[in-house]
Amino acid sequence: MKQVFNQIMAVLMAFVVLCTTMSFTVNMHYCGDTLVDYSLTNHTKSCGMEVKQDKKIPSACDTMVNAKSCCSDKTLSAKAQDDLKPVFHSLDLKQQFLAVTFLYSYVSIFSLETLDTTSFTAYSPPTLIRDIQTLDQVFII
Repeated sequence: MKQVFNQIMAVLMAFVVLCTTMSFTVNMHYCGDTLVDYSLTNHTKSCGMEVKQDKKIPSACDTMVNAKSCCSDKTLSAKAQDDLKPVFHSLDLKQQFLAVTFLYSYVSIFSLETLDTTSFTAYSPPTLIRDIQTLDQVFII
């Protein structure tokens, strides 16, 4: 039961870290009060109802009527937390020495060592004169 609880808590903590470090943006295009398009990755598509500005030079007798567009774009964004990202580009000499020492000792834990294996193939055991286990009546069960 304790192991299952630990696994559930580990998954929940990983999910919390993932959610706090992830940022996203939602782009929405409204035509009037109606949501026409939304996008999570790119800009939204237009509905084609925007008022286009003419690039004519107005004369003195022309009156300009400024028409307001019924369309609007809205963007909702959630910024991520940047505190969890370590910064390694500004290490002083003591911190660099500590990092190198730690890495060297960590790698040396897993290095393979050659063991001296002494082979006893040329050694013959001594001859058995008496059976000591039978004489002392010591038997391995």
